Amino acid sequence: MPATDRLPRSVRLGYGSGSVATGAFGTVPGLMLLPYLTDSLGIAAILAGFIVFLPKAWDVVLNPIAGRISDRTVDARGPRRPWLLRAGLALALGFALLFAAPEMATGLEALWVLVLFVGCATAYAFFQVPYVAMPAEMTGSYDERTRLMTWRVAILAFTIMLAGATAPLIRDAVGGRAGYRVMGVAMAAIILVGVVSAYVGTRHAPVAAPQPGAGSLRDQLRIVATARDFRFLLTCFVVQALATGCMLAGVDYLAEDVLGKKGAATILFVCFVGPALLLTPVWSALGTRMGKKQGYVASSVILAAGALLATTAQVAPPAVVYLAVVLVGVGYAGCQVFPLAMLPDAAAVDARRTGSNRAGVYTGVWTAGETLGLALGPGAFAVVLAIGGYRSSTDGDIAQPDSALTAITLGFSILPAALVLGSLWWLRRYTLTADEVNETVAA
Repeated sequence: MPATDRLPRSVRLGYGSGSVATGAFGTVPGLMLLPYLTDSLGIAAILAGFIVFLPKAWDVVLNPIAGRISDRTVDARGPRRPWLLRAGLALALGFALLFAAPEMATGLEALWVLVLFVGCATAYAFFQVPYVAMPAEMTGSYDERTRLMTWRVAILAFTIMLAGATAPLIRDAVGGRAGYRVMGVAMAAIILVGVVSAYVGTRHAPVAAPQPGAGSLRDQLRIVATARDFRFLLTCFVVQALATGCMLAGVDYLAEDVLGKKGAATILFVCFVGPALLLTPVWSALGTRMGKKQGYVASSVILAAGALLATTAQVAPPAVVYLAVVLVGVGYAGCQVFPLAMLPDAAAVDARRTGSNRAGVYTGVWTAGETLGLALGPGAFAVVLAIGGYRSSTDGDIAQPDSALTAITLGFSILPAALVLGSLWWLRRYTLTADEVNETVAA
């Protein structure tokens, strides 16, 4: 079925519903896994950071391979949709087991988490990469991709709020390690809803896929690496993913140790995602008016400003910290809409020029970079905790030294702000415009 400029609303909603799965898996481990390891299993911060990082590092290697495989998949349902179901079901099952480690020696418990997280990361690669590759093949319109991403990011923002707000509540309501187990099953159910909805909802989606590019995966990666605009856009996005990973990993620590309020993690998440949920359509409209690149710059500056305001967390009233996180959420919405709408442009331009479909390779490299950034974020935050002398425990009830509180604050604020502002150096070198994309598509 040929790609069309305007997609039916049912297809936009069906595609966007996949963000229920990506949002839940992208949020909950980053939010809950590091505290689970340090404050429930009693694993030292630096080792816990390694456990969180290693499976994501594996994804960096695996994602381009998953993209290449999906590029070459031949199926009546299209090259991408079968992977949504196969990998998505495996992801939901693995996540249900991730936080369910039986009581064993600490080393065995750590191994349980590591093995299950590697399994989840593998399944996620084969779900996410085909999922992100689909827009380049669903429509040839520059503006329609922005509209498609608006639906996706709106659903993503809602899912982040739902999963990020309820996961700590479920854990705290049940209590102890049982709380983590129940939370894991609940989040697995949310992932399953997203998987099935995306698979069913995209059954009528247009698919226009040129022939897969010839040559080995290494040849394809070499060609993608020469795409100047894609390279700069990817670097900017990866650095910002690192910043997001730091903040996500720090939420529970900021709430419990710095603000000292039970339930503050949920409030922080509502403050973060509420504005993102409401303002995603606004960013989309602004992007149509001012351009995607300019919108990306503006949203990045707002995100960084919110992070800088959070440096007052140790001395300011909690309301100031909540306001800071609201600003972060406003910026975050744009920082998701614009790069995710710019990625299919780069892949589609390449496909139209060459007649070869490398959308899976492009998105494999993209998701590998995003995964690396999100993996390095908690790892970097864990290093900051270790430098600050953070004390691990098996019940989370231990007083932290002032140095640890300062480390938590700086890891949540100054470090992410510096990363986001620094990422703009690469973004300013991105030159692909709407006219160029539309001219290439018309040709």
